[in-house]
Amino acid sequence: MTTLTIFFVRAIRESEQDVPDIRKDSADGQPDSGGVSLQDYLVRKGCFLSKATIKDVARVAEVSLKTVSRVINNEPTVKEATRKKVQAAIKELNYQPDMSARNLRGSMSYAIGLVYDNPNPYYVVGVQEGVLKACREMGYSLQIHPCDAHHDGIVEELCDLVRQSRLAGLVIAPPISENETITKALEDRGIHFVRIISASSPPAGASPCVYVNDRAAAHSVAEHLIAHGHTRIAFLSGEEEHHSTFERREGFKAALLEHGIAVDDSLILDGAYSFDSGLQRTMTLMDRSDRPTAIFGCNDEIAAGALAAVRTRGLTVPDDVAIAGFENSPFSQQSRPPLTTAAQSTSEIARQAMMLLVNEMRPQSTDNAEAPNYSEFVPELLERPSTSTRAT
Repeated sequence: MTTLTIFFVRAIRESEQDVPDIRKDSADGQPDSGGVSLQDYLVRKGCFLSKATIKDVARVAEVSLKTVSRVINNEPTVKEATRKKVQAAIKELNYQPDMSARNLRGSMSYAIGLVYDNPNPYYVVGVQEGVLKACREMGYSLQIHPCDAHHDGIVEELCDLVRQSRLAGLVIAPPISENETITKALEDRGIHFVRIISASSPPAGASPCVYVNDRAAAHSVAEHLIAHGHTRIAFLSGEEEHHSTFERREGFKAALLEHGIAVDDSLILDGAYSFDSGLQRTMTLMDRSDRPTAIFGCNDEIAAGALAAVRTRGLTVPDDVAIAGFENSPFSQQSRPPLTTAAQSTSEIARQAMMLLVNEMRPQSTDNAEAPNYSEFVPELLERPSTSTRAT
C-alpha cells in the first residue's frame, strides 16, 4: 500500500462517524443516492494535494461550472438559494479565484487600483483594508499605487496605470481625490473612479464619491470643549492641500461663533498633519502669557504632539490644558491620557467607496442600481480623559 493510499484511508477512517456512508462515484460522475462520493469527501476534508479548483466548488455545490462563474462574477441572474449554496462551497473549500487568469481570458477586467498620496500610515492601512475587503466580497483583485500628487505628469501616470495593468477602475484617496484638475482629466478619458473626499454636502459631478463630513464632526468636538468651560481654544491645522483642513477649521469656527465666542486668529496656527508639527506649535502657544486652556488638533498626530509639548512645559492634561484630536487613530488611544477625538471608520469608508465604484461600473451586478452615487460619513465624538475637567 502506497503512502498516499495510507493517507487517504487514514483520513476516511478518522472521520467515519462524520460520514457513515462513503460510496464510489456512479457512471455519470455523481455520488450514488444517499451516499457521498470518495472524491467529494476528500475534497471536503481538505485531503487533496493542490488547492481547490472551480470544478471542486461546482462538484460540492452540485451545480455547473457556469453557475459557479456567475456567482463569482456577482451576476444578477443566479437564484439566491443557488448563490448561497455556491458561496458556502467556496468558503468550505477556501477556494480563491485566479484573478490574473480571469483578466486575461475575458474582455472585462476584475482588477482595481488604489491611488493615494498620504504620509499617515494609519490612514493608508485603513483605506487598504477597506478596499481589499470589498474586493474580496465582489470578486476583484487589488493593485496599490502610491504616488506624488504634485507630480506634473500625475494624470498620464494614472492613465498609464489603468491601461498597462488593465484596471477596471480606481479608488482615489485624498488629497489626489480633491484635485479637480486630476479628476476632470480622468473623467474626460473615460476612466472609472470613485473619490474619497472631505465635504459638508454631496459634491457635484458624475463620478461616485464618499464624502466625510469633517465640518460637522469638528463642530461637535469644539462644542464639547466649550461645554467644558473653554473659551480660549487653539486650533492646529493640517496641510492646506487636504480639504479636511478647511472643513475641520470651518466647523471649529462655526461652533465658536454660535456660542458667542470671538474667533482669535492668533490661536489658529497653520502646519502639517504630523506629531512634530503639533509639538512645535504647542511649544509656541505655551510660551504665551495668555496661553489657551484647550487645544484642538486637526488630527490625532497633531494632538499627540500637543500633549507632549504641554507635558514638557510641566503642565498637566486636562487640568491645565485640555486637548482633543480627530480620526481616532492609535495615537489617540495610546496617549496618556487617551485623547478625546472624532472617530471615523476609515476602513468602512473605503469599503463603501469600492462598492460605489462597482455599482457605477456594473449597475446590474448589485441591488442598488438606482441608489445615489454618493455616500456620507460623519465622524462621531469620542470623549476621553484628555478633556474631562472644566477650565478655570
